[in-house]
Amino acid sequence: MEEDQPVLIPVLKAHRFDEAALSKYLQRKLPGFRGDLNVQQYVGGTSNPTFRLTSNDDRWVLRKRPPGHLLPSAHQVEREHRVMHALRDSDVPVPKMHHHCDDPSIIGQEFYVMEMIEGRTTTSEMTTFSPDERRAIYDDFIRILAALHQVDHIEVGLERHGRPGNYFARQIDRWSKQYRASQTDDLAEMDRLIDWMPEHIPAGDETAVIHGDYRIGNTLIHPSEPRIAAILDWELSTLGHPLGDLSYHPAYAHQTEFQPIIDELPERGIPTEDEWRQRYCQLTGRGDIENWNFYVAYNLFRLAGIVQGVYKRALDGIASSELEIDSQRDRVAHCSQRAWQLVEEMS
Repeated sequence: MEEDQPVLIPVLKAHRFDEAALSKYLQRKLPGFRGDLNVQQYVGGTSNPTFRLTSNDDRWVLRKRPPGHLLPSAHQVEREHRVMHALRDSDVPVPKMHHHCDDPSIIGQEFYVMEMIEGRTTTSEMTTFSPDERRAIYDDFIRILAALHQVDHIEVGLERHGRPGNYFARQIDRWSKQYRASQTDDLAEMDRLIDWMPEHIPAGDETAVIHGDYRIGNTLIHPSEPRIAAILDWELSTLGHPLGDLSYHPAYAHQTEFQPIIDELPERGIPTEDEWRQRYCQLTGRGDIENWNFYVAYNLFRLAGIVQGVYKRALDGIASSELEIDSQRDRVAHCSQRAWQLVEEMS
């Protein structure tokens, strides 16, 4: 999808719900809601489906769990609601949370309602922005990540947002299991990574609030200025190691879509992997990072596990958006292959 206003469509058949029941519920629970509800679905995203709610001149955004059989730890909309509410007074721009409903009897799945923020959507390449605009947006993007990692999770009420310590061990175990639970093909590199990763976690441990899916595609760009208006899609947020969050965006440069322009990043205003890491270190007062390849390989491995789940949901007909199924299958293979190449470069 090109950079533009978020695209709205009629609610997809797989995600329809009782809009009259929702309207009746919101009249009791959402201040300012006056009925006459109109619901449209946002295009994009592959996890929790997202909808725009319109009531007269007022608009909100609703996020809900998708239908169908779900993995136990996936699609936790309550986590999204909790972390964005906790960050409301921080230097991390997030929408205001209005209401969370954990009663699936209302529309069939758990959901929450939040402020609708005007902004532009984009991809990592940001093809319709100028180099100067890209540079400014990416600088704001890394500044916000550094600010997030310096939030005191206890002070903002997120002490139970995750388990401190052993982040990589727990995540590797989680995504290994999730991959196996949705596995459709035999990939030798994934088998090797599942065995290798737990035995080669770098020493040292830290705990910060992390986003878990920190990429330009999960932002809204200000309607007219080259800066971030909001960070979205906090489903994978937890308490974890900040270097896992930091290395997630550079992992995208190792994927197929970035390869044709990898040598042109500086002239396009997009930070290189080294520039991204060094700028973060400047903002946080951290020294340079050892074992960098491990962190990037870890995120490629994790992406393979995430995309495998997306692919399986697409095969089952319950993905949150229409997507090219074969491209998702190819992406799993590419991520695992590139991750294993980075591992081999470490030896």
